[in-house]
Amino acid sequence: MLRPILRLGDSILTEPARAVDDITPEIETLIDDMIETMYAAPGIGLAATQVGVPLRVFVVDLSVGRDPSGLIVMVNPAFVEREGTQLEEEGCLSAPGFNATVVRPQRAVLKGHDRNGVERTMAGEGLLARAFQHEMDHLDGIVFIDRLRGIKRDLIVRK
Repeated sequence: MLRPILRLGDSILTEPARAVDDITPEIETLIDDMIETMYAAPGIGLAATQVGVPLRVFVVDLSVGRDPSGLIVMVNPAFVEREGTQLEEEGCLSAPGFNATVVRPQRAVLKGHDRNGVERTMAGEGLLARAFQHEMDHLDGIVFIDRLRGIKRDLIVRK
C-alpha cells in the first residue's frame, strides 16, 4: 500500500525514531509499504519517519527497483564507521523539487537487522554511503536542509 510521504514542517520529521522491539507482521507490512512508496515516488531511499512511523527502519535501492538484489532493508541501524567526505547534490522525498549540495561521508558502514531479523553489516561508498547517511539522519530527526546554511537553506525553508 502506498503511504503518504510527510513534507518538511511535519513535526515527526524532527523527532528521533524509536528502536523496533520485534519484527512483527505490522513491521513487515510497514517495510513492504515503504518499498512500494519509495519506488512509486520514485526515490532511492525512504525512512519510516517519512511515512509517519517513528521507528528505526529504512529502505534503500540505488537501482530504483530495476535490480532486485539492490534492495537494502535496515531495522535498528547504527553506524559502525564513517570516513572521508563527498560533496554532491541531493534531494529528499520530503522536500520535492529542492536539491542542494550536502557534505556526506565517502564511505559508511552500518550494522542492523534485515527484514527477517538477521543481523547484517552493510558497507557503502559514494552514492550508497550518501543514501545511508541521509536515511540515518531521518531516523535521528534531521532533514537534509538542517545540514545547509545561508541563502539556499533560507530559500527552501520559505517555500
